[in-house]
Amino acid sequence: MDPACERTAAPRIRRRTQVGGDGRAASRHDRAMTDNHDAAVDAWFADYDNPQKDLVLAVREVVLGADPRVSETIKWKAPTFMYRGNLASFYPKSKQHASLMFHTGATLPDPTGLLEGEGDTSRVARFLDADDLAAKADALRGLVHAWIEQRG
Repeated sequence: MDPACERTAAPRIRRRTQVGGDGRAASRHDRAMTDNHDAAVDAWFADYDNPQKDLVLAVREVVLGADPRVSETIKWKAPTFMYRGNLASFYPKSKQHASLMFHTGATLPDPTGLLEGEGDTSRVARFLDADDLAAKADALRGLVHAWIEQRG
């Protein structure tokens, strides 16, 4: 059966995907596919050759697991998260860490100081490894929730 058809035919399950202590995102077979995982992004990751791939996948799971209304697509040649506008995009060339740019991050409340940058518009969240992501996951989810609240 064509994987796209198989995915469509599968029951839709919504649950928060946990990231393991090793920072690896659950594999396609391990995780319950949720409505907000996009096949084009899965295909992009299949071809993504980067030493931080597992960490980037784990960040993806945290963002998508924060709220089922968050979707993803490929924009600007990178995975981009959306909810009533562009929330954040990965910077896929980062080799030392996972880098997630929040397009209008300057407008988001950031009580934990997760976001870096001083410009008028964008901010960046950097994740050095699985332990760093685990320490920052709640703050990352908080940014996703703040974005959704701003967008109504």
